[in-house]
Amino acid sequence: MDLYEHQARELFEEYGILVPRAEVTDSPKEARAIARRLGGRVVVKAQVKTGGRGKAGGVKLAADPAAAELTARQILGMDIKGHTVGKVMLAQPVDIESEFYVSYVLDRAAGRFLAIASAEGGMEIEEVAASRPEAVARVPVDPTEGVTSAKATEIAEAAGLPPETVDVLVRLWGVLTHEDAVLVEVNPLVRTARGQILALDGKVTLDDNARFRQARWGEQEVAHDDPLEAAAAAKGLNYVKLNGEVGIIGNGAGLVMSTLDVVAGCGARPANFLDIGGGASAQIMADGLSVILSDPAVNSVFVNVFGGITACDAVADGIVRALETVRLTRPLVVRLDGNNAVHGRAILDGRAHPLVEQATTMDDAARRAARLATAG
Repeated sequence: MDLYEHQARELFEEYGILVPRAEVTDSPKEARAIARRLGGRVVVKAQVKTGGRGKAGGVKLAADPAAAELTARQILGMDIKGHTVGKVMLAQPVDIESEFYVSYVLDRAAGRFLAIASAEGGMEIEEVAASRPEAVARVPVDPTEGVTSAKATEIAEAAGLPPETVDVLVRLWGVLTHEDAVLVEVNPLVRTARGQILALDGKVTLDDNARFRQARWGEQEVAHDDPLEAAAAAKGLNYVKLNGEVGIIGNGAGLVMSTLDVVAGCGARPANFLDIGGGASAQIMADGLSVILSDPAVNSVFVNVFGGITACDAVADGIVRALETVRLTRPLVVRLDGNNAVHGRAILDGRAHPLVEQATTMDDAARRAARLATAG
């Protein structure tokens, strides 16, 4: 669950991290009033859950309240990487002396957190990391020990950050641990001409498994860079877009992951991950097929289901009824196995759709789907 920048700032303030004064609005007229309250000259920032706002024109300096209203009007409604700007934040500008980058992120593979920091923060931090990785420090953090003053000093020294950032590093760790976050990022963390250390921008991602403890944020929409993922999320589907030509539908994350591997082993690339879980109703099938068929890269679709609690005949019935509402434009290969598989296959045979064919094993079905996707 990603928070908006202004929400991340709220957390930072709660934990004693300095941020510039700012207010949020969805009204250009109110933006003028906010700018007046903040002293006239302000930075107008699009509030969307994605990076690259500055390069997309979503962060602009306004010289006075009238300019703030005009700038807010220009930014509101913008599309930034598939995200429509619904609110802007107006913040007091800061006289920056130095910019830094600091973050904590969950390292799932290692079972620990990773502190990432650099003395060269700002918009080009990705380029710094790619061209000069030595300029970005990566310091493992044992979650049982956390970030003490000593650990924060180690991180700051490894990254070349000034000693004044040590306290901020400790406080950011408090945000991470007490707010159930898996990512806390400040870019840039700045030192002003007056020597203050301020968080100018922030990104916080909370653990979805801890939503019940984070009710104050309400129902936050999940950020999706890909419009197909956004469409699938709106339908309640567990879908991830991949760069391939074989659409995949399966029941159970393990089976779907195995299906991806088998398709790749047959010389084709999976176009997506889509787990329908234990349910295979006509609506779920229709929704899944409609999302997958919306991907122009998909040349064939592979439905791989092992019947357990949900029997194969129910899955087959869901596919047949889904085909009444979804126009199938590419071949669909179905493999049904397990509970009531024979009955399920008979249902699909009875429908006799010209673009639907069946295979009895996962390997056979994967080979056929791959061949159909890569033919010609």
